[in-house]
Amino acid sequence: MEKIFGTLISVHIGEEDVLDKTERANAMAELDGFVGDRHRGFSRIAYEGDTEPPGTVRRNNRQWTGVAVEELAVIQERMDLTAPLLARTLGANLCVQGIPEFSRLARGSRLIFPSGATLIVEHYNPPCADMSAKIAELHATNSGEPVTRMDFCKQAKRIRGLVGSIDVPGVIHTGDKIVVQVCKP
Repeated sequence: MEKIFGTLISVHIGEEDVLDKTERANAMAELDGFVGDRHRGFSRIAYEGDTEPPGTVRRNNRQWTGVAVEELAVIQERMDLTAPLLARTLGANLCVQGIPEFSRLARGSRLIFPSGATLIVEHYNPPCADMSAKIAELHATNSGEPVTRMDFCKQAKRIRGLVGSIDVPGVIHTGDKIVVQVCKP
């Protein structure tokens, strides 16, 4: 299994019904997700876009979300934004750096932290219309053109980040070095 290395730039926890997440110095990853985060749980309700009908109770494969600073910079450039896109604004739990093509890590790849905490990649996290609309409200462009409701969805395609589950519990800290065991598709 190929190994690559990255750094945890920031970690965020979000409360119920709030898209933004609050930056923390560290977070406790338990088998059911991050302590205090709204996505914590062994199960979740299927939403439109899942393979199951909306409302179906299913295994929670979205216990964490992650983005990469390199990919956020590409989205910002594509959208011509005056201010950086921030992981916390996008509702991400993790912001990483130095992991090439982060959003394309294969399902089953593992992010291993110094504490032993291990996160499993489940899927690519497609950009959603609600997030795109929120970004349109919060951001302006260098050209003065308004950010439209679907710009983020269009420009973040294939570089929006990942979702996954917790495999081994432990504390993760901003600045942690991450060992990524890349699973080959």
